[in-house]
Amino acid sequence: MRKTMLVSLSLFLICVIHMPASAGDFDGSKELLCACMRVIECGPDGNCAEVSAEEIGIPEFLKINFKQKTIGAPQLGKNQNPSRIENLEHIDGKLILQGAEDGYKEVRDGAGWSMAISEETGKMVLTESGDQVGFVIFGACISK
Repeated sequence: MRKTMLVSLSLFLICVIHMPASAGDFDGSKELLCACMRVIECGPDGNCAEVSAEEIGIPEFLKINFKQKTIGAPQLGKNQNPSRIENLEHIDGKLILQGAEDGYKEVRDGAGWSMAISEETGKMVLTESGDQVGFVIFGACISK
């Protein structure tokens, strides 16, 4: 009897410890922290190359605050502002976020961006496009 209870308890703990995040974690109701794990840069000639987040000037981690409708570095520097989430939709099990940024003043570097987060797994794909460049960023999010 005691052995059966220990086995049952062990199985229960294994299930709880290895249980994936619930779908509610990625539905826009909780703040998220997303890691930018793989970054691909593509030019108009069709050539693409893997680069680091640092090389293209984005943070390795992004904090998404759904209440304030912002996305940005977890700790913003003095001259940094988070991006505004202009559109948020739920489509086919994905949370879709979209926005646009003007970039630096006096520089023609404005871009539009779109992020898709799986409501089941938290995996994300972020795309950004400007005049002569596009980026695809793969990563994963956790709820804060």
